[in-house]
Amino acid sequence: MLIAALGGFGATACIRSAFAADPPAPAAPVYHLPPLPAPQGNDGAGVQSGDASAGQSAAAKSTNDPASGANAAADGGAQSTLPDAGAPPAHGLPMDFPPPVISVAPQDASAGAAGQNIDNQLAQVTPISDDTISVANMGQPNGLTLSGGQLQSGIVFTLPRDQVATTARLFLALKVSPALAARDTSLRLMLNGQELGNVALSQANATDNVYELDIPAAMIVSNNNLSFSVNDDNTLTCERDLSDKYWVTILPASHLQLSSQILDIGRDLSHFPRPFYDPLSMKGSSVAFIFSQTVKSDSVAAASMLASYFGLLSSYRNMDFPVHLNQLPPQNGILFGEPGEKIADITLPQVTGPTLQMIDNPLNPVYKLLLVVGRNGNEMRQAAYRLISSPLPPRQDVIRVQNQAIPLRQPYDAPRWIDTTKPVYLKDLAQSPAALTANGLYHDGIRIGFRAAPDLFMWDGDSIPVKIDYRFPIETWIDEDLSQLSITLNGTFLHSLPVNKHGLVETAWRMLGGDTRQETFNLQLAPYLIYGDNQMEFYFALKPKADAPCSLLTSNNIKSRIDPDSTIDLSRTHHFTMLPNLSYYVGASFPFSRLADFSQTLMLLPAKPEAGEIATLLAMAARAGNATGIPLNRVDVRLGLQDHGAGAIPLADKDILAFASLRQTDLVRDLLAGSPYEMRNGLLSVKAETLTDTLKRYVTGRFFRQGVEADRYLASTDAWRGFLSFTSPWAGNRVVVMATATDSGQLAHLNGDLQLPVINAGIRGDIAVINAENGVKSFSVGNQFPSGEMPWYMMIIWYANQHIIFLSLGGLAFAVLIGSCIYVLLARHAAKRLANSANK
Repeated sequence: MLIAALGGFGATACIRSAFAADPPAPAAPVYHLPPLPAPQGNDGAGVQSGDASAGQSAAAKSTNDPASGANAAADGGAQSTLPDAGAPPAHGLPMDFPPPVISVAPQDASAGAAGQNIDNQLAQVTPISDDTISVANMGQPNGLTLSGGQLQSGIVFTLPRDQVATTARLFLALKVSPALAARDTSLRLMLNGQELGNVALSQANATDNVYELDIPAAMIVSNNNLSFSVNDDNTLTCERDLSDKYWVTILPASHLQLSSQILDIGRDLSHFPRPFYDPLSMKGSSVAFIFSQTVKSDSVAAASMLASYFGLLSSYRNMDFPVHLNQLPPQNGILFGEPGEKIADITLPQVTGPTLQMIDNPLNPVYKLLLVVGRNGNEMRQAAYRLISSPLPPRQDVIRVQNQAIPLRQPYDAPRWIDTTKPVYLKDLAQSPAALTANGLYHDGIRIGFRAAPDLFMWDGDSIPVKIDYRFPIETWIDEDLSQLSITLNGTFLHSLPVNKHGLVETAWRMLGGDTRQETFNLQLAPYLIYGDNQMEFYFALKPKADAPCSLLTSNNIKSRIDPDSTIDLSRTHHFTMLPNLSYYVGASFPFSRLADFSQTLMLLPAKPEAGEIATLLAMAARAGNATGIPLNRVDVRLGLQDHGAGAIPLADKDILAFASLRQTDLVRDLLAGSPYEMRNGLLSVKAETLTDTLKRYVTGRFFRQGVEADRYLASTDAWRGFLSFTSPWAGNRVVVMATATDSGQLAHLNGDLQLPVINAGIRGDIAVINAENGVKSFSVGNQFPSGEMPWYMMIIWYANQHIIFLSLGGLAFAVLIGSCIYVLLARHAAKRLANSANK
């Protein structure tokens, strides 16, 4: 009833063009919208309207600001059936289980009138969320174009389940071709199968046009389909030769503004990862992590496990982890601590083992706090692992965790990395077998994404075989001579496959009525085309004959298929590369992700870390989980190099991932000892290269070093953040990656920087510096070492190929040695011959 009532108030919609010249242009034409469907009974299936004008047409008016409303935000949702938050948990712990002690400061009675206090309390208990969902967030970063035979399409968007939309407005930015604007056509809008209205395209032109449409909030549910179609599509489809002239583009600036009420989902732990993360949210999420003022490494280790789990759930969405030290967040949060520990206004319960508990946030009971409690590092890890390993039992707000074995991962077994031990079927890479089928004449490409370990190695001239089996539709009205299957990888065109085989014999056999269909092809991929994150696309370009009926051109009954048993074979590759290389780290958290659970990684923080440093560690843990699909179940976190809380730090058999601003001088100085970098007068500098280092570098084949350039750039840059990487001072075959900045405020921007493709692509070498003015600058300063597995005989060839100086000197020495031996033998032979001749 609440949703229906809200929908009634918004039943009248109006579209207003947001572009107008300055001075104001004449009044815009009026676009008439069809009335909304009448209600279908009391079950809420229809949209109920209490407005007398609900069946009347709405007007569209021009606005002068094309970006009006662009800064408003909304985060919509839909009503969901949830268990009673106040119901006692079934099969829960005994009633005498010690609860957390919550102390909240009393409100000041003199802080305003009684009515205002009541309003503030209501606003606190029933928070409203505002957000904006753009067309790019809906999966169309380049917008949506309707043209040719594809004059209807749609966009799917979802809303979190714990939110119910109260107001909604669509800002529709359009660009229309002049030819289509000259026709008497309109763009039809539908939401979840119900009419929203029509936009007359005859009034538009090739410039951008923005229209505003108020949408009844009751029409918005958790899963929504916003569809567009050109009303004149039947006529335009038949104009095959002129189809490129008629098009309309829904620009990426189009967006939906939503205001929604956040619902109280109760304290049921089985809802996890909600309310902290909802898979239906189309935008990035923020999960607050709370620690005591004195941060402990065990708490950060458990937090990194949860952060990596949120990262693998988030897919392409950004995740932020604001850190609160001895302070509660205003919304949802996850709190880590020991029994009896007081954090902000909460005293953790006295428990005798790892425990999980969901409580109301004292600042606002609609929001929740998840308590992760343990007496030591093992119990904290067990509590965190219970959260992420399997679903939690329903209707419980407290769980005492039983110890369970945490599995140990093997090298390169990340589930999101393609298998390199055997051929892989495309059906195993696709989201579903149906994703390998294209419907109709006009369709999107068939996209198959896969990730690979970044250290794949093959010799020049070798190739990666891809066996492609495909099926074109058998229709007499398809021009088989012009139709083709186009294949691209990461935007690079690879090959075009015909419908029929080519050749004199095949052509003659086809003219005689024989079958010459080409339905399989062996494609050879060059190794350099494979990146860490890859997308292969297949597009069936079907060309109809000139006399093909128009009714068939829009039919979705014809199918074009990629056989699910098609394969890609990376079994001839080797895992081998040169480290350090920062591009591997930002792309796939490599080499730490070689073991996806980080069992051979030490994550290092200063002895007294700041909130920004911990937040950066959690953000990088989330990126690692997203890259591999495995949480960091066995990561070791330490605070400072002198942290002996769990024994001596094993540095010789660990790769080190450090997070510290340059103000943490003790840790930075110890880490940089033995590296190409040093702290000089409070600034990061590159050490001057000695003559011995120069000769060694030349001998090993490294003729170019950018140490001077990097040092000058660091000296001329005031505020920056970035990465350093160098060989571990404690082991020559291990690597150190250090996320650092001039201060922790700069370090907090690092996660946002990595969301920008241009920044990601620019990070390489072994030092990358990012600032607001110049973007990212990367340099190669230190030495590299080989890492991976390769047969010994291939290592000899590789070494000779990489170290041309050694190869040249070795060849010269070999020639001198062989020449000297031959010279001695020939000299002896000549002396013996001369002696024999003298005797005669």
